[in-house]
Amino acid sequence: MNEIGNKNRRGILKAAGAAGLMLAGGVHAHAATATTRKRYAVVGVGSRSRMYTDAATGKFRDTSEIVAVCDANAGRVERAVKAISKTGASQPRPYLAADFDRMLRETKPEFVIVTTKDATHDDYIVRALDAGCDVITEKPMTTTSEKAQRILDAVKRSGRHIRITFNYRYSPPRTQVKDLLMKGEIGDVLSVDFTWLLNTVHGADYFRRWHSNKANSGGLMVHKATHHFDLVNWWLGAQPERVAAFGSRQFYTPETAKRMGLQGAHERCLTCPEKQKCSFYFDLAADPGLKALYLDNEKYDGYFRDQCVWRPEINIEDTMNVMVRYDNGVQLKYALSAYDAWEGYHIAFNGTKGRLEHRIVESAGAAGAAKVQSGSEGVSTRIIPLRGAPRDIEPWTGKGSHGGGDEVMLAEIFGSAPADPYKRASDERAGAWSALVGIAANRCFETGQTVKIADLVTGLGLPERAPMPDHGIPLPMPLRVRIP
Repeated sequence: MNEIGNKNRRGILKAAGAAGLMLAGGVHAHAATATTRKRYAVVGVGSRSRMYTDAATGKFRDTSEIVAVCDANAGRVERAVKAISKTGASQPRPYLAADFDRMLRETKPEFVIVTTKDATHDDYIVRALDAGCDVITEKPMTTTSEKAQRILDAVKRSGRHIRITFNYRYSPPRTQVKDLLMKGEIGDVLSVDFTWLLNTVHGADYFRRWHSNKANSGGLMVHKATHHFDLVNWWLGAQPERVAAFGSRQFYTPETAKRMGLQGAHERCLTCPEKQKCSFYFDLAADPGLKALYLDNEKYDGYFRDQCVWRPEINIEDTMNVMVRYDNGVQLKYALSAYDAWEGYHIAFNGTKGRLEHRIVESAGAAGAAKVQSGSEGVSTRIIPLRGAPRDIEPWTGKGSHGGGDEVMLAEIFGSAPADPYKRASDERAGAWSALVGIAANRCFETGQTVKIADLVTGLGLPERAPMPDHGIPLPMPLRVRIP
């Protein structure tokens, strides 16, 4: 979600009022017939919100109702109202961001879904909790330790609940890795090597959007890597204690643009005088969904979805390396870069009985484009004993975006699900533990010093964790080999 410019205030109010009049006739009659359905309000109706609204008005329409939508951009509010109402499942009322509290009072949602830009999550989460609502929020939960503390305090104060939507936990091959570790296939995990690669299609997209300002996103260490740190926290069933990190911007710079034959950075792709020469050119008008969400609504807030990836004012890193020590003694070595020749990751768990190697090659595009944003093309998992022959594991599979994780997670959020032995559901504790690793890494970038997680917040308890192998159980002696 983006800030409202004062010069557009009159137009925004006019558009929002028009949307409200358009729906006024049907809202109350519809609500009267939907008392058995769970009531949801959505704040932030950019591209990410559609995953939730599509689920609530589609597969789960019999048990879900979108009662309100809210955003700083009146054009996107009006568009969301029309799209949701068109399904016949819900007729939400429109609100501007400034009227968020009034929305809560008037529509009385049970749940608030937060899909605004990252730095604003805490504000809406805390206000929703204090109003008596439970919250479902996109990752990362928040972007700074101060904001994390606000959220933890609000949960304690209100007694309400937060759900962080870590869909990566739910993708079948990643759940399978958890299953193998829980079964003790490699014994006690002692160290982890984790490399995540973003290619120059998906990776570049973070540098043309609001994410390129660390004040908005926390940088890739928070916005993107919170997914990865959460996976490691969950896979290990452990919590991070200390962080050391280095990060810099080396690829997405004006100097790189010049080395590639361009005059330098420009404001945006739409008006770029060198668009024919730049292979990073992003045609915002070419995708109907992106055009409708952003290009057609620039007049309300002045936000450009197609900013130049070479701009000098970008202040997030594209090259990052992190070391993390966990409360069970495990050491994590993690790397993230955003300009790579392929998209995906490789992770290796080194244990007392062997090594688990897991790799996924992903296909990924610009966020919000018509194609599935992220899918898995090549999945491999291998168990390598300390001595002896390795064996390949047949990967678990799923369908849909994010490797099949979205579908499983949405069924748990909007539908009903059996007891989960893997404890994939995430609350504010898991959200904080993962975000705080990235927050600590950002502090390391600034100071060059290691950071203790315990120094960042107080009152952070342990999340629910699935049982892992007992570190005290006897270990088998490895196969005998000739030495020397």
